[in-house]
Amino acid sequence: MRIGLLNNLRAGRNDAQVERLLGFLRRHPDVVHAETNSADVVPEALADLARQEVDILVVNGGDGTLQYALTEILENQAFDGRVPMIAPLRGGRTNMSAGDLGASKDPVRGFASLIDDIENGHLSERVFPRQVLRVQHDVNEQAEYGMFFGIGVIHRAIGLNHQWFENERAHGAQGALGATLVTASLLGRLATGDHTGILQPDKVQVMIDGELQDRSEFFMMLASSLDNLFSRMSPFWGTGPGGVQFSTIASNAHRIPRSLAGILRGKPLPHVTEENGFLSRNAKRIQLSLDCGFTVDGELFDPRPGRIIELTADRTVQFVRT
Repeated sequence: MRIGLLNNLRAGRNDAQVERLLGFLRRHPDVVHAETNSADVVPEALADLARQEVDILVVNGGDGTLQYALTEILENQAFDGRVPMIAPLRGGRTNMSAGDLGASKDPVRGFASLIDDIENGHLSERVFPRQVLRVQHDVNEQAEYGMFFGIGVIHRAIGLNHQWFENERAHGAQGALGATLVTASLLGRLATGDHTGILQPDKVQVMIDGELQDRSEFFMMLASSLDNLFSRMSPFWGTGPGGVQFSTIASNAHRIPRSLAGILRGKPLPHVTEENGFLSRNAKRIQLSLDCGFTVDGELFDPRPGRIIELTADRTVQFVRT
């Protein structure tokens, strides 16, 4: 079984961590690897690993690096239609997907543990099949693949997190901690009834499995195939046969301040119902008509008038815990 590493040298911007990983690779020459320092070179790096017939693709980077890799493999056929097992390391500033799989907080230690289990025949204990979101957002553009989609408060929190923590000293806070602090701040304002500025609701027409929804203004809209988001948030409590977990809070939802804590844990209070402006379902297909921006795994997409988005989760990837 051949192991390959997609190594984002800019992930986390931690030079010491990069050197540790490069030293680890020198001690394991059987691991083929391709280094990248920008998204532009990811396609060629993956093509190189595919040519070397990699079976397990280890991804050193954050959620953004993993999202690029998933898109190249599932949408652009980087492995010529083959989908390797994918093992994300916690090597970036935000590592929501790797964290949900239970990856080690130390990427080098996690990588070493994975190799040990492969050599000892225990790989199967680390494999977790997961559906992956497909986000088709414009007819003439490629679809994006990832594990999380967001509109509203979450989208704006991620944007503010990028802006507020851009200086070098703040990089340690730009990951899950930064996202948590900014999201908590915005949700706190929302809970006090502040609906101004960046907390103004977004206008979105929503269709769930062919059924047009009554509500059309939302403070928050989330979709994911993960069990938990950053800081162990799990704002999904719906049922249904689909692979897209989808939750919304409408602008006219009742008793939002009292509802938020339970919603974020996936344990809503009894009054949190669709009739009162709160929705959570497991859908096969979500269709959205909107003008506002959105996020896929922390990557921000700017507003565009008249955009149509379709969310599905028809592809399953064998993820491997590191």
